[in-house]
Amino acid sequence: MYWQILPVLWVLPTLAAADLPITEVTLYKHGVAHLKRSGELKPGETARLDFKPDDMNDVLKSLTVTDRNGGKVNGVRYDSSEPLEKRLEDFPFRLGPGASLAAFLDQMKGARIELKLGAGDAAGIIISARVVQESDKTQREVLVLLMDSGDIRSFDLGAASAVKLSDSKLQSQLTGYLTVLNQSHARDRRSVYIDAMGSGTRQLTASYMTPAAVWKSSYRLMFGAAGEPTLEGWAIIDNTSGDDWNNVRLAVVSGKPVSFITQLYEPRYVDRPEVELAENRAAAPVVYQGAMEAAKDKLAAAPAARAQAGAAANQIRDFPLNGRNFQELVALAPSSFGATADGRQAGELFEYSFAAPVTVKQGESAMLPFLQQKIGARKLLVYSESYGLNPRDAAELTNNTGKTLDGGPITVYDAGSYAGEALVETLPMGDKRLISYGVDLGTRVTTAFDSSRAVVREIHFKRGVLTTRSAMQETKTYTIKNVDAKAKTLVIEHGQRPGYTLLERKASETTPKAYRFEVKLAASGTETFPVREERVYDESTSVTNLTPDVLAAYVQNKALSEAARRQLDQILQKKREVAANDAALRQAEADINSLGQDQMRMRSNIESLNRVSGQQDQVQQYARQLAVAETKLATLRDTQSDLRKKKAALEAELNSLMERIDF
Repeated sequence: MYWQILPVLWVLPTLAAADLPITEVTLYKHGVAHLKRSGELKPGETARLDFKPDDMNDVLKSLTVTDRNGGKVNGVRYDSSEPLEKRLEDFPFRLGPGASLAAFLDQMKGARIELKLGAGDAAGIIISARVVQESDKTQREVLVLLMDSGDIRSFDLGAASAVKLSDSKLQSQLTGYLTVLNQSHARDRRSVYIDAMGSGTRQLTASYMTPAAVWKSSYRLMFGAAGEPTLEGWAIIDNTSGDDWNNVRLAVVSGKPVSFITQLYEPRYVDRPEVELAENRAAAPVVYQGAMEAAKDKLAAAPAARAQAGAAANQIRDFPLNGRNFQELVALAPSSFGATADGRQAGELFEYSFAAPVTVKQGESAMLPFLQQKIGARKLLVYSESYGLNPRDAAELTNNTGKTLDGGPITVYDAGSYAGEALVETLPMGDKRLISYGVDLGTRVTTAFDSSRAVVREIHFKRGVLTTRSAMQETKTYTIKNVDAKAKTLVIEHGQRPGYTLLERKASETTPKAYRFEVKLAASGTETFPVREERVYDESTSVTNLTPDVLAAYVQNKALSEAARRQLDQILQKKREVAANDAALRQAEADINSLGQDQMRMRSNIESLNRVSGQQDQVQQYARQLAVAETKLATLRDTQSDLRKKKAALEAELNSLMERIDF
């Protein structure tokens, strides 16, 4: 009985939803796609677009809608991301699993209802509804109503052919409730509804960005027996959009614009502080105690002050996230080359637009040709020391196609035979790039490394610091043996080193990490190719730390000008005076120490002889020697004092001289 009545009860006033088919697709290299949908909306229709939940953030960030008939879009609605329980909690009723019609109507107590019965229509206010167990173990649903006449009557719902809620508001809530339930059945899709204003037919176009698989490119480079080589390019695409692409205009874009994800789909809530004016609070009773002594402590801060401090501490600052929306890219007119794509510069990007419409079903992939034309290319060899003994078979590509070539793998064919594979980065128009696709066993390269001693090129002096600029020259020699009976061209990649510059040779090309030298190899011949480099560096030394012999070597250096040599020679002479005085001072100190040791020995002997009778003559002799030594010691101490004074004076003169000299 329930299932016979339920469809009648839930006849809902729904709007027709029209799907907008995909008409244009543009794929990028950073994980997004630009999709355009176009279609006709008849009066009363609403356009519906379905998306995966994870795609909604990009859709809400980039969706644009236009009406080509000049009409206006009333707004865009979309399914909420809140949980089902959260979305249903505002409705005044519940429909549990397997719930009967009586259980539903029992929640509507007080609502007016209309019944269509075989004996006639009935209407009244719901008092209750229940399921009654009969004696034969069958069940029937009974509805109790308060009639307009004041009578209370019960009705068998199984006898009713239709049931209708008289309150339009309740009917609308029921419609909304069932819509939410229906949407929850498709958890993997979210719908966006576009409402167009006006009564006429609308030509609606909606475009947006959505996450998508990155398109890939692959190439075939074909060297023929004669003539310019041919480059063929293929775009590999994957349809992961969730919809079929039927006769769409497809474009692929080379480049990486900035893209990011901002959480726009999830509802966002902000915690707000609770603040209350102190004057709105009721006054609390005060209990006074008897006084015992004078008050020592002040009262605590007022409650209102504490509330204001707490509110200030809980202030929330909002930092907006500024992002850029994607601009719609419009495809160009079809190319005259039927099998390839037309290319155009799109700002910092490059777009390949396929001339013929493309059909790719959901979950399928396709490989489409976007390039097939002659290209500037020459075969040669490339060698880097990391390759080992043999160089690589290579080609130098010059992009004269008039298009930007997206990066990807290249399969090389030579005279119709497979020759190897290479990988190339994105190649802008007019740029050149080397690719290597094999190992040339007919050529061997060895290297030898030599270094020479440093040569001083400049000498500078300022405030007692001597600075020398020296150059270290180093040579790496490449020995190349071509064992094949044909001439070849070899490109040597010589790594750059910080601080080193090339001498004599000039590189044909320079990369951020290497110099490239082009060497012509004769058939069955050997070539020697030396590369000489120089490193210039500065060294600074305090003159006080240099000996006169080291300083004399600097004075004789040819890098010094005559004026600088004379100035440095003054310092050298003064350093020599200081050194001679230091030597004399050290000698005087050594003589004093030696004489002091002799005196100690003689005093010890005198003390020993005084204990022995008959040794007076020997004691007298030691006493005379001790007196002579004492006189000599006094003289040495005077000399030591003079030398120390002279040392201080010489060092002062040297410091003054070094302060004045500057070259």
